Amino acid sequence: MRQRLDQLPGIPSRVLALGLTLALAAVALVLWLADPIPMQSLRLAQFDQFQRWHPRDYTPVPVRVVDIDEAALKEYGQWPWPRTRLAELVDGLTAAGAASIGFDVLLSEPDRTSPAAMAQLWHDPQATAVLARLPDHDAVFARSLAGRPVVLGQNLLPAGGAAPESPASAAQFRVVRRGGVDLQQWLTGFASAVGPLPAFAGSAAGVGALNTAPDADGVLRRVPLLLRLGTQVVPGLAAEALRVAQHQQNYLVQGNEAGVNEVRIGKFRAPTDPQAEMWLHYPADRPDLFVSAAVVLGGKLAPDQLRGQIVLVGSSAAGLMDLRFNPMGQRMAGVQAHALALEQLLSGQHLQRPPWAAGFEALILLLGTLAVALVALGAPVRWAALVLAALLALLGGGVWYAFVGHAILLDAVNPGLAMVLAFGLASGIHHWASERQQRWLRAAFSRYVSPNRVAHLVAHPEQLHLGGQRQVCSFVFTDLAGFTGMMEAGDPASVVALLNEYLEGMLQIAFRHEGTLDRIVGDAVAVLFSAPVAQPDHRQRALNCALEMDAFAASHATRLRAQGMPWGDTRIGVHSGEVIVGNFGGRTMFDYRALGDPINTAARLESVNKHLGTRVCVSAAVLDGCAGVAVRAVGRLVLKGKSLPLEVFAPIASLDATVCAPADPYDAAMRLLEPGAGRDAAAARERFEALARAYPGDPLVALHAGRLRKGAPDDLIVMADK
Repeated sequence: MRQRLDQLPGIPSRVLALGLTLALAAVALVLWLADPIPMQSLRLAQFDQFQRWHPRDYTPVPVRVVDIDEAALKEYGQWPWPRTRLAELVDGLTAAGAASIGFDVLLSEPDRTSPAAMAQLWHDPQATAVLARLPDHDAVFARSLAGRPVVLGQNLLPAGGAAPESPASAAQFRVVRRGGVDLQQWLTGFASAVGPLPAFAGSAAGVGALNTAPDADGVLRRVPLLLRLGTQVVPGLAAEALRVAQHQQNYLVQGNEAGVNEVRIGKFRAPTDPQAEMWLHYPADRPDLFVSAAVVLGGKLAPDQLRGQIVLVGSSAAGLMDLRFNPMGQRMAGVQAHALALEQLLSGQHLQRPPWAAGFEALILLLGTLAVALVALGAPVRWAALVLAALLALLGGGVWYAFVGHAILLDAVNPGLAMVLAFGLASGIHHWASERQQRWLRAAFSRYVSPNRVAHLVAHPEQLHLGGQRQVCSFVFTDLAGFTGMMEAGDPASVVALLNEYLEGMLQIAFRHEGTLDRIVGDAVAVLFSAPVAQPDHRQRALNCALEMDAFAASHATRLRAQGMPWGDTRIGVHSGEVIVGNFGGRTMFDYRALGDPINTAARLESVNKHLGTRVCVSAAVLDGCAGVAVRAVGRLVLKGKSLPLEVFAPIASLDATVCAPADPYDAAMRLLEPGAGRDAAAARERFEALARAYPGDPLVALHAGRLRKGAPDDLIVMADK
């Protein structure tokens, strides 16, 4: 185990971990810079939710909307109204003391209800003569505009629009730039416009663009203060209405190479995005913002109700199709967006997304992704999850504070999502690496501990404690005869290499039968069955394992002896019984093993092979759980240090068939030695003597023949030595 821990298979090195972390952060940053529609939608959804949670506190400001609502349409007829009625509306608002009047309607075509238009429609000479004496409706409206603070609307069209370009405004205004901002680059550009009739534009105090800036989802979140028509700067309706109300001429634009950041209109300023657009901060519903046009036309205005107010004329009627969706999840009249922009301009309650916001969010995304990924790659998942939760809470709390305390819009969703994705990916890599590490460690420690013991501890780590439990198990003990002599006579390095090859084969057999290695002492191996995992067939497993070990050891010895190596025989003992199985030792180190008399008995059975001349001895306790195994009875053995006899057998498969007596005559002779009425030691002696003469190389026949010559009365054998 010469590898350092950070070089183990499955554990990324520090360089690799750092590389993975940087790659995660780079991918997140590239996505952030690309800003695909899904990321924009998530960011805007967060901004909308913040507005629903914390709408703008309303501060009374002089802004009202004269609404061409359902009630007005019901009383004064369907839209479009005659221009004479609009003139009445202008007269009524002027008389009420409105500071400026902005029309959120297009007046780009002649009035089709004018007398001249009716005359052409009717083709009646008498009617034409009468109609010719009546004033033209458009002329009446144009005269009502003259000298009054009225701002008309125009609609800017994108490239390819079919409408001809029209003047932005008949009024004189100037745009003053500070900071070197290039308005041609940053203002939203349009190729053409549909504006008011020239007569109206020439009489009005100003013309403002009706365009708003809805996002891809159709929600209205921003209103442009300035736009670009070709190369000409065009004010929005709200900006122009405020300029006219203050009798100002200039728009002061502050910005730099990164775009516009502020527009000043008289004494009022508005922070904007680089395109000179204002973010709208919606208040709770405010019913008194709207005044029905029917109230104005009917002369029902309260005294001073509109005095000094900036009045916008628009429609909330569903049939006029000027409804928009707002972040509050509601539909609203399009004119309300311009009114809200004026409210924020007048009250100074601005919602901002500063120029530094995107860079700050990118930095948070990069640092947060790096931090989460590094922690997730190197720490347990619970600690990485805590770090992620803390960073998300800090991020969410920070952007919420920025919104509530400073009316600043910062994106927490996309950086937070990047952190979550980094956590998931890094945790997956960490989990994958940990799994590889566990597999490697399991394979490595399986060379020190039994594989089934490793697998059991991985599945049940709670069992890593001192103590044991009673359990019936089976044991296989093996020992290599003459190994000490080989070490003394031969080259130790060569002998150890041969020993390792031998032990490798023995252990593979034990693990193939799912045995647990209890210990290796030099050339001796002890294998445990039915622990830590209970095995109902542990006796059969133990016997099958012992027989396969015997076959391997015999073949291995034959091969080495043929090469001139004096390799000894392997002796094996197999026994079963109740023991205490568990972890023994101390807090510093565990030793998993079995303790009890059965394991000592198995060791003694291994050692009696050298006295019996056999290679494998199996107790009756093992055979009771086995089937179909041919064995030869050895007798009842009283092992060294024991007082009770143990029935012992030798599997026929472990005996040399070329020198051993057939099973039937041997078994018949052994039955004459069994305790009971049929016991006849003299007859048994005669039979064993005959078998000894016929099969002089049979070790068990020689054993019993010698015992009977000395007067042994039965099959009880008391072992004086281990």
